Amino acid sequence: MGDVLPGGSLRLSESLSVTRVGYGALQLAGPMAYGPPRDRDEALAVLRAVAEAGITHLDTSDYYGPYVVNELVREALHPYPDGLRIATKVGARRTAERGWPAAVSRPELVQAVHDNLDHLGLDVLDLVNLRMTDTLEAADIVEPFTVLAELREQGLIRNLGVSNVSAEQVEAARRIAPVVAVQNHYNVAFRQDDALVDRCAEQGIAFVPFWPLGGFRPLQAAELEKVAAGLDATPRQIALAWLLHRSPTMLLIPGTSTRAHLAENIAAASIGLSAETLHTLDAIAGHDR
Repeated sequence: MGDVLPGGSLRLSESLSVTRVGYGALQLAGPMAYGPPRDRDEALAVLRAVAEAGITHLDTSDYYGPYVVNELVREALHPYPDGLRIATKVGARRTAERGWPAAVSRPELVQAVHDNLDHLGLDVLDLVNLRMTDTLEAADIVEPFTVLAELREQGLIRNLGVSNVSAEQVEAARRIAPVVAVQNHYNVAFRQDDALVDRCAEQGIAFVPFWPLGGFRPLQAAELEKVAAGLDATPRQIALAWLLHRSPTMLLIPGTSTRAHLAENIAAASIGLSAETLHTLDAIAGHDR
């Protein structure tokens, strides 16, 4: 693995410590995370560059493709470098129409865990996130999370997380087994989970935002561009830098299918943001509503 990355690392449990700058592999599949990549050689090169850069948090799922991305990860990196930790997600499946329906029954979850193990070439998964779909009710997470907790007890999974969840679902899951990560939609402009971000920090739980760079409206994007110009950076880098400043337990998993964007994302962690700049960025979520 490479040198220590800017942004440092975060220990989530006795068995899981990862760099705060990670990599999300979703974009290595085709459009809408379905089918093969547009440039297979570049996809493999990106994954190798991730490891060479010293990134130790690789986020993937067997339903990216489906199967395609995990197979690319295995081809590019197996046998895996010491220290590399692979997080995966279960709880959904893919349809021929590129949909993402829920798949949270016991047989579906057990099969998903075994499929991830097989396609990644692993005996145990470092982190499995349960993705919830179409419900934020606490009661609805109990049965599927219990299944994953049982698989953890069987030694197939080391750590558990949750994704696309409410604060109430996080607490319901924690009553069943330790939760080391919450993966929800969050960025400088979409901040509905502000309270949950703070709660995760208090409890030592990682908050892992998906769509960290998406959904900005025109006025919001203009503010990002203004800040970026003053710091000789890109708006994308400023959005990532803000996330690292937002919480000490924030982990980044920006996705990209090119090595150039990967380098840009890593460099974002080196950008310092003054109190005045942070105030400007904090106000973005209230713009253009």
